[in-house]
Amino acid sequence: MSAPSKQCGDAINQGWKSESLAALPNDGRYLIGVSGGRDSVVLLHWLLARGYHKLIVCHLEHGLRDRAGRADADFVERLAQKYGLRFERGAADVRTLALARKQSIETTARRERLAFFTKIARRRRCRILFLAHHADDQVETFLMNLFRGAGGRGLGAMREVSSLGSLQIVRPLLGIWRAEIDAYVAEHRLKFREDASNAELGARRNRVRHTIVPDLEKQFGRNLREILWRAASLLAEEDALLDALLPNEAGTNETLAVPALLSLPLPLQRRAILRWLRARALGGIGFEAVEKVRSLLAPDGGIAKVNLPGDRHARRRAGKVFIE
Repeated sequence: MSAPSKQCGDAINQGWKSESLAALPNDGRYLIGVSGGRDSVVLLHWLLARGYHKLIVCHLEHGLRDRAGRADADFVERLAQKYGLRFERGAADVRTLALARKQSIETTARRERLAFFTKIARRRRCRILFLAHHADDQVETFLMNLFRGAGGRGLGAMREVSSLGSLQIVRPLLGIWRAEIDAYVAEHRLKFREDASNAELGARRNRVRHTIVPDLEKQFGRNLREILWRAASLLAEEDALLDALLPNEAGTNETLAVPALLSLPLPLQRRAILRWLRARALGGIGFEAVEKVRSLLAPDGGIAKVNLPGDRHARRRAGKVFIE
């Protein structure tokens, strides 16, 4: 991925570049996630300007903002109608689900969105989903993962192209800064929905965005965002390489085969376990959970059961590790 441009005007006057987009013909049928906020509205407008006229606009109402959330969904539906695009609308009670699963609101909302996109992709027979994550999102995700103790896989943050089962997720704006998006909105006079909760400092990401990053910039200089973006992008590339070194079946089976895991180098053991735990739809998975499962691999067989987030357990029996 090329580095983000440094000046807003450059991106608008010369045209934003995306290596992932160059590989996708504009006469194809693709999904696009649109929340109604400025980022996704800009992505939709930008793709249409480049001839992507078979987009299917997808919006999930999270049930977190009552009337405002329904207004967001209505806005996106009208936007799709304005552009002559197909529209898919879904709803989820994220707060109730988060309590039941003992997950954070943010984690539950993300999982519900991805489940919604996957369902629509199957029904519409689409294999590509566009999302509007941008360079500032990448920096914020990198810092959040660093603060929670993530390893190289987590620090790599987002990739411009990633996979969710058979669905390929493409983030064409991952090299574009928020200031550039704001300038694009102003130039094209785009209307969007402002989520008031984005300014509330109670949410962890908002604290990173509005407090931690500005404070770090005061201490280390205004180019700090570019430095962090570059670090996250390099780690994402290395992360992809390590993923390619895993056996094809690693993490995809219902159980983990202890002998097969023990044959892998330690970093790949951890990566295979992490992939397996995430595939089991477990939330709050980090280094500690991975190490707990790895303790089940001990040749002496001293530990046969460990606790995992969400009142789940991993158990070893007859050379296999499974979730119960």
